[in-house]
Amino acid sequence: MKIIFAGTSEFATVALQALNDAGHDIRLVLTQPDRPAGRGMQLHASPVKQFAMANQIPVTQPVSLRLNGKYPDVAKKAHALLKATPHDIMVVTAYGLILPTSVLTIPPHGCLNIHGSLLPRWRGAAPIHRAIEAGDTNTGITIMQMDPGLDTGAILLIETLQLEASDTTGFLHDKMAKLGGEMIVEALRRLEQGNLPATPQPEQGATYAAKISKEEAALDFTLKAEVLERKIRAFNPFPAASATFAGTTLKLWQVELVATSEGKHKPGSIISADPQDGVIVACGSGALRITELQKPGGKRLPAAEFLRAFPMWGGQFD
Repeated sequence: MKIIFAGTSEFATVALQALNDAGHDIRLVLTQPDRPAGRGMQLHASPVKQFAMANQIPVTQPVSLRLNGKYPDVAKKAHALLKATPHDIMVVTAYGLILPTSVLTIPPHGCLNIHGSLLPRWRGAAPIHRAIEAGDTNTGITIMQMDPGLDTGAILLIETLQLEASDTTGFLHDKMAKLGGEMIVEALRRLEQGNLPATPQPEQGATYAAKISKEEAALDFTLKAEVLERKIRAFNPFPAASATFAGTTLKLWQVELVATSEGKHKPGSIISADPQDGVIVACGSGALRITELQKPGGKRLPAAEFLRAFPMWGGQFD
């Protein structure tokens, strides 16, 4: 099929490569404008743009697609390009810009979205993070026919993945990106065969996956240990869970649940800090053993190695 693809992140790049490898004709790629990054804050192309350029696929990077928005001239030019580009369908995933109705109605077969949850659960920007944080036992990928709502379109394909107790957002992201690539190829195969029925989403059970903020990374040790353990996995690798010890903000990468006497230790206090047991910290209920952590400017280190240069016995996380 002739495709216009809209995406920006590594997640989207996996889908774009899957479509390209499957022999689809990618006529145009939409991706976010280049962003400053790194210590020098130099402009960097998105992963999707890098893939497109390496494969000689035309790229456009409008800052907006809203004709009545802040950049109407940019949006008007983008609309004209979309209409002038022969295509059958648009595939959208992890793009980062809202597609108004004026765009959704351009492709002959509409716009298909690869969404990282079992819709209608976790509509919105951060479905992978929120599923782990909430303690869901499963998640998955939904291929959806886009409509003007926020991830409210009809379901075309859906597949479940079991959430393991050790899953981090980083690990699950890669696993789901691969599945999403496979599923969008299958969806287009069925569409070409006229066998891709649409099922309206139920509103019952709908939840919203709000965008992750850096402020959420600061841990509150008055919470239960199991809640904090899920947050740490959900925020790995971004924005990385953190806690302040002796005036230094540390990133906590890996932890384990530990049983402890309730009420014996103040939340946030260090129960133990030695190379054998790691760093054990009291929570509102239960305790956590921190097995991998990092100080500013340093590397992620196992607790045993970290403690050689940064003793923590007897202290407390603020």
